[in-house]
Amino acid sequence: MNDAAIGIFDSGVGGLTVARAVMNQLPGERILYIGDTANTPYGPRPIAEVRELALGIMDELVDSGVKMLVIACNTASAAVLHDARSRYTLGRGVPVVEVIHPAARAAARVTRNGRVGLIATQGTVDSRAYSDALSAVPGVELMQVACPRFVELAERGVTTGPEVLSTAEDYLAPVKRAGVDTLILGCTHYPLLAGPISYVMGEEVTLVTSSEETAKDVYRELARRELLRDEHAGAPEHEFRSTGDPQAFTVLARRFLGPEVRRVTRTDADDQPRDGADPGPLSAESIESAPAPPVLTSPVLDGAATSPSSP
Repeated sequence: MNDAAIGIFDSGVGGLTVARAVMNQLPGERILYIGDTANTPYGPRPIAEVRELALGIMDELVDSGVKMLVIACNTASAAVLHDARSRYTLGRGVPVVEVIHPAARAAARVTRNGRVGLIATQGTVDSRAYSDALSAVPGVELMQVACPRFVELAERGVTTGPEVLSTAEDYLAPVKRAGVDTLILGCTHYPLLAGPISYVMGEEVTLVTSSEETAKDVYRELARRELLRDEHAGAPEHEFRSTGDPQAFTVLARRFLGPEVRRVTRTDADDQPRDGADPGPLSAESIESAPAPPVLTSPVLDGAATSPSSP
């Protein structure tokens, strides 16, 4: 048994989709989440820069005493996984879970015609991490498209409406022409735009996200190492930090996670967290300015969601 928190990080709010899945599947566990909003997005940055940013965030998480690291960012997973496992798992005994292989496993399991699409950041596409993960699966052909504006839209809280739909139609046209029956949302921001994406792709295409499968990997790793929190330890308290404006992060985080986000502290990766004021209850103006995330009416099973028929 171990009462320490699970450390989760992303370049911004996208990793909250993974945090939500972990909270749902392991409701007794504590979460320490860091959103690197001062440096978002990671996708266009050189791999060496992404590696430096990600290691700085993970150093802070490990120094804060987390018992596990979850890289809830596809770009960072592709850039830094090997270094992270060497530095933290081998060097300090802290296991590391990532998001690429869980999504690839789910896609290989649900595809019917062997044609799998991937939408991701430019960094993830260029890394060929998904190609490598699926290379051992016979009969699977991967079609990849970079969709950088999706991250920008998600970080702004714009998850529905004509701007999102037009952007989705432009990005997804070549994927549709390829005849894929399965589409990997290869960035943890993209599930926040699942409604428009699934509408454009059509109901015959299965959307695959990494969040549910990643949460299963988190449980398996904690159980294997006997690091699960004592079920009698009481209700967990979660902590949220942001390298950028904590108020802006809070507005979106509370929309996606609800009352679990009680306080957001501003932090620098190279320093200890700065004192951050409790944002308190959000004003009506703040709440109304951040559009609600999409609600999927179709079931989510083992990381895969069947596309709904409308945005």
